[in-house]
Amino acid sequence: MALQTALFSSLTGITSNSKLLAVTGNNIANVNTTGYKKSRITFETQISQRLSSASAPTGTRGGTNPTQMGLGSRDSSITRDFSTGSLQPTGVGTDMAIDGNGFFIVESQGNTRYTRTGNFVLDRDFNLVNADGGRVQGFGVDEEYNVVDGLLVDVNIPVGILTIAQATENVVFAGNLNAAGDVATVGSISTSDVLYSDALATTPAVGTDALASLFDSAGTALYAVGDVINVAGVTKGGAAIGEATFEIGPANTTSSDDFGTTLDDFTAFLDDLLGIDTTQTPTATSTPGISIVGGQLIVEGNTGGANGILFSASSIQTNNTVSYGFTGTQEANGGSTRTTFVAFDSLGNEVVVDLRFVLESKTTTGATWRYYADSVDDTDLDIHLGTGVLSFDTEGNLLTVSNPSISIDRVNTGAVTPLDINLQFANPGNSITSLADTSSQVAAQSQDGSQIGSLEDFSVGGDGTITGVFSNGLLRDLGRVAVAVFANNNGLEEFGGSLYRPTVNSGLATVVSAGQAGSGSVIGRSLELSNVELAEEFINLISASTGFSANSRVLTTSDELIQELLAAVR
Repeated sequence: MALQTALFSSLTGITSNSKLLAVTGNNIANVNTTGYKKSRITFETQISQRLSSASAPTGTRGGTNPTQMGLGSRDSSITRDFSTGSLQPTGVGTDMAIDGNGFFIVESQGNTRYTRTGNFVLDRDFNLVNADGGRVQGFGVDEEYNVVDGLLVDVNIPVGILTIAQATENVVFAGNLNAAGDVATVGSISTSDVLYSDALATTPAVGTDALASLFDSAGTALYAVGDVINVAGVTKGGAAIGEATFEIGPANTTSSDDFGTTLDDFTAFLDDLLGIDTTQTPTATSTPGISIVGGQLIVEGNTGGANGILFSASSIQTNNTVSYGFTGTQEANGGSTRTTFVAFDSLGNEVVVDLRFVLESKTTTGATWRYYADSVDDTDLDIHLGTGVLSFDTEGNLLTVSNPSISIDRVNTGAVTPLDINLQFANPGNSITSLADTSSQVAAQSQDGSQIGSLEDFSVGGDGTITGVFSNGLLRDLGRVAVAVFANNNGLEEFGGSLYRPTVNSGLATVVSAGQAGSGSVIGRSLELSNVELAEEFINLISASTGFSANSRVLTTSDELIQELLAAVR
């Protein structure tokens, strides 16, 4: 009986050590497997045979212990060690690792699997996938690039394809407006040749006269219905205003910028094109706008040299023929300066804006400057955007700014309209000044907004947020890699390919952003190495080999004893 027990025990011991060898061998085989979690096997006594029971002490005799004999061993469990392996930087943008608890989520053929292996790549559709093509799951973004938690989607990173622009909202200015200049009192005046309403050139034209019935001083008819007047070569403060067309007639049949039938209609068109602010009459001698006096068009600009309007000799043409000319009869006066900046609409289109500053007054309390804003990229005909006042104290410090914003029409451009821009003349540490010992010079120091740019690169934050880096310098969130946590990681079933699936004892996956609900953080451009310790596995190998040899020796000795016993019987 004792020999049988020894043989049985040794056989189970050999089996147990074989399993230890198998587990150890698998750990060693996966020492270089990304994200691999080592396994551990534990053993227990298989059967305990009781030969005699314990007895309690009596008055005449002491107690005795039970006599037991074990009948071999068996494995009680094989569990995985889910502690984090060493993190190795790779420099590859799509590589990720989880430092702490949690699993990446991948979707393949409708099945959800979980993994610690983060050696992902981008497929042809720019989806983030694992080596088997399973799509990594995460949280998407809305139209404003804000991460939307809750609904899992495929993580998509369209490098080189996704483009983005940002509309300008704020422009910061710096510089000085010279308070030593003269106060502006008059604007420029340009006077046209005399127009007549009769072929004899005896009756000067008035605003209500039809354009098709106007004549020059030689009695030549200037226009006919259907003609298109082209206005070009006009400058304002030295900057070209741009070209525009006006069709003569009751309807616009030539896609001109404007149309009309009377001289008043044309002067209204011209007033918008020149961007004259007719609401500003700072002095009794200044009346900005366009009037008709004695058959002549009188064009008076706003005060300040920066607002001075100048016509070229061929500014007004019809059918490539000069209709009539303008003569400058008065120059604008007063201290003024002009600056130009480029803004961007929501599609990244450039919008050029001119700012003209004019010294409006000087008193015992300080200087007052007025700004005028124009833009030829405003989509309606009127290029004038607005005006405001900058008030300074006697030390040249900016006190107040009225109307510090402009609005630019972007109708029929596909962009958001209007484009509203805040003009920031006062900013911490560097406001515009009005000093006398420095010439007038103002410039845009900084601004937000950007032209169109494409996605060049991306990075992954600790919470799994993927931030795109665009060629125009903008940064936008593209999504967030989700992390799953389980109540019992060892309840997961390994599926192959370094993937796991839940079982009834693992609990359901709780899907969160990294760093929440006990999950670890995501480390970008890194991979988690296997947590196998080779020294420990070699010790297990030695233990398995020693145990195997020892149990084999028991079998050999038992066999020899049996042979001796049989020989004695014979």
